Amino acid sequence: MTGVNEIRSAFLDYFAKNDHEVVESGPLVPRNDPTLMFTNAGMVPFKNVFTGLEKRDYSRATTSQKVVRAGGKHNDLDNVGYTARHHTFFEMLGNFSFGDYFKDRAIELAWNLITKEFGLAKDKLLITVYSEDQEAADLWKKIAGLSEDKIIKIPTSDNFWTMGDTGPCGPCSEIFYDHGDHIWGGPPGSPEEDGDRFIEIWNLVFMQYEQTPEARLDLPRPSIDTGMGLERIAAVMQGVHDNYDIDLFKALIGASVNATGVEAEGAARASHRVIADHLRSTSFLIADGVLPSNEGRGYVLRRIMRRGMRHAHLLGASEPLMWKLVPTLIREMGRAYPELGRAEALITETLKLEETRFRKTLERGLGLLDTATEGLSEGGELDGETAFKLYDTYGFPLDLTQDALRARNITVDTDGFDAAMERQKAEARAAWSGSGEAATETVWFALKEKLGATEFLGYDAERAEGVVTALVADGAEVDSLSAGQSGVLIVNQTPFYGESGGQVGDTGTLSASGLKARITDVQKKADGLFVHMLTVDEGTLTRDLAVELTVDHDRRGSVRSNHSATHLLHEALREVLGTHVAQKGSMVTPERLRFDFSHPKPMENDELATVESYANEIVLQNALVETRLMAVDEAIESGATALFGEKYGDEVRVVTMGTALHGDKAGKSYSVELCGGTHVRRTGDIGLVTLVNEGAVAAGVRRIEALTGQAAREYLDQQDKRVRELAGLLKVGAGDVTARVAQLVEDRKRLEKELADAKKKLAMGGGGEGGGAAVKDAGAFKLMARTVEGINPKDLKGMADDAKTQLGSGVVVLINVAEDGKAAIVTAVTKDLTEKVSAVDLVRLGSEALGGRGGGGRPDMAQAGGPDGAKAEAAIAAIEAHLASL
Repeated sequence: MTGVNEIRSAFLDYFAKNDHEVVESGPLVPRNDPTLMFTNAGMVPFKNVFTGLEKRDYSRATTSQKVVRAGGKHNDLDNVGYTARHHTFFEMLGNFSFGDYFKDRAIELAWNLITKEFGLAKDKLLITVYSEDQEAADLWKKIAGLSEDKIIKIPTSDNFWTMGDTGPCGPCSEIFYDHGDHIWGGPPGSPEEDGDRFIEIWNLVFMQYEQTPEARLDLPRPSIDTGMGLERIAAVMQGVHDNYDIDLFKALIGASVNATGVEAEGAARASHRVIADHLRSTSFLIADGVLPSNEGRGYVLRRIMRRGMRHAHLLGASEPLMWKLVPTLIREMGRAYPELGRAEALITETLKLEETRFRKTLERGLGLLDTATEGLSEGGELDGETAFKLYDTYGFPLDLTQDALRARNITVDTDGFDAAMERQKAEARAAWSGSGEAATETVWFALKEKLGATEFLGYDAERAEGVVTALVADGAEVDSLSAGQSGVLIVNQTPFYGESGGQVGDTGTLSASGLKARITDVQKKADGLFVHMLTVDEGTLTRDLAVELTVDHDRRGSVRSNHSATHLLHEALREVLGTHVAQKGSMVTPERLRFDFSHPKPMENDELATVESYANEIVLQNALVETRLMAVDEAIESGATALFGEKYGDEVRVVTMGTALHGDKAGKSYSVELCGGTHVRRTGDIGLVTLVNEGAVAAGVRRIEALTGQAAREYLDQQDKRVRELAGLLKVGAGDVTARVAQLVEDRKRLEKELADAKKKLAMGGGGEGGGAAVKDAGAFKLMARTVEGINPKDLKGMADDAKTQLGSGVVVLINVAEDGKAAIVTAVTKDLTEKVSAVDLVRLGSEALGGRGGGGRPDMAQAGGPDGAKAEAAIAAIEAHLASL
């Protein structure tokens, strides 16, 4: 039992047998401590349990916690590769008691594990205790049987742990291992304690006090927090002094050696170590949702990545290297941390993209740097202006300049660099302060410059803590918002999505001790500032306060389902209608989705049904929704679809869903789109996609609307209910409703035609023997004139044609009076008379009598109308008088 994986399992199994809950490692981005950049200790996921803010259903726990120390207070980056035990990423084995057992049991468990289970020699072990903690010293003597000289009392803060200026705290006891007198160094507390002979392997924290601003009080339920570095204990158990000589690092360094062809000796030794260490930290950070950027956690990740890539360059690697080592890492650590396997594609492509771009920057920057420093000798200093020019003009970051000059013992004037950076910011402020859109939202640009971008945690979190960095009310910064007041909140990190790309912003709650507020919307401002609109319900919200932010889970879930469905529908539309289909807009809300796309005509019912069917085929696949980071050009060249109206940077998130089942794409990825929104984890989470509407938006642009999940099911339930109700009314089975309705429609058309024919006959005086409209003489013309009611105006011309046939030679005048009192008039003249009289002249004459104006048609048939149907007889009389005068 000496391999890293065996030691980890043995540790967790030991504490599980001793009634501890085995808890999975928390993420590297802490959700419960906004003051931390990364999880830097094993107790971080349990912080709120120790402080009493959170209750769990167990009082004992054990973990192997992922830890990164590469930014902020705990930053080991510059030492990595050059010492035996510095890492940016390591695993912290720990056991915890939340008010259950205390010092005696903690010491007993620790001593039995390392001496009996792990088999470490007792004479190789030393113990330190806090100088005032005689209780712990006595327990070590009693339980471990150690003599006085093996228990060292330390009076400094090294053996007294505190969470902060206030909060839980207590003495601690460290276990040291003696690697032997062939290594320089002395025991803890001695002048030679910084040597490497005596190495701390385990720290037991006895959390027994609470520090208040006024005094240190006893905790009512003392607790235990321990931490053992897995890499350190593995080195001890494998009989090596150097962490990089354990089996895990041997495998990673071996993969680096094989990929470069350079042995891990001499100057190359440090480079291989840097690559192995940085491969772990970058891969785990990416798997936990951190992606390289120029700010915050993403910047620290990029710095780690580029440091590793710089050492790959020093080893002579002519092509990107680190991505090739990911399979080895997953083989070594994937069983314990399955998130590595799930994120393998994202890790690989992110590393490959970053190193490809970085190599271009590196080659150009190193050339410029050589030119800039050719006059500097060892121990010299590069001026800040030059360093800033390398950064600002050529993209060569300051830390890379410092690292490149380190071998020549040349430093950089960082004060001069900072001054040049500030001058550039001042010039930028002057440029936008009075221009266009920026002038209307000056407050956001100023806050973005002061605070930096908001860290978005919402791709894999719906709850997190954040520190209030700014409050805004009525367009200006304020110090606080009290109960009943509304305003805008900005925090350093948030799980809330800000509206963009057609996806609405999240809603939810904010809370802290004595404080409750409702977040009603979130918008993105000034390129990365998340602006939370909120109303305070209880207490007072102030700057610098740590608050818990909770996204409305059900609403977020509905939005995710609808957003992912738009991707599936987009591809289904292209598959059914053709590749001319392009997104022209979208709106994703919790209730429904709409998707606008280019298409020249309405969709047929069978096309809509096929689109819906294709989308649901991918839903039923329950395929994992994968996200990768790629360069924009590379992503589009690979077939990814860019979304309408979205602005993209140099690097983009590419979201892939499902496997195509039809056509040329069969067997390939179904939907591949550039998208920064939130999505379901698997396509099956969408549940169901149902189209509810299709229509026109503008010339050549159509819109479909759809529902997903529960909303889709309820919609279909209502549709089914309507069908069953219709079946009952029609007295047929549900499956026969369509045929029965079609029959009724045909019957209605037939009856309407029969009724219209009967009305026309009746209107013209027909229906009986000798029936027909009366014919009179009007001068030299025969005139058939009649006022009718209840006739469709469209039928008047047909009736007039029939009357002309019946008349043989003459003039026909028909006036239909509608229920609202308006009249429609048709005049018709047989062809033998059109040289003498025009139907157009006659209809205009009749229209004037009806209170109308104009009318038109042909000499043999004309139509007009008028508002006063009561004047119908007067209109006929006017036409008759006109004919008599000719």
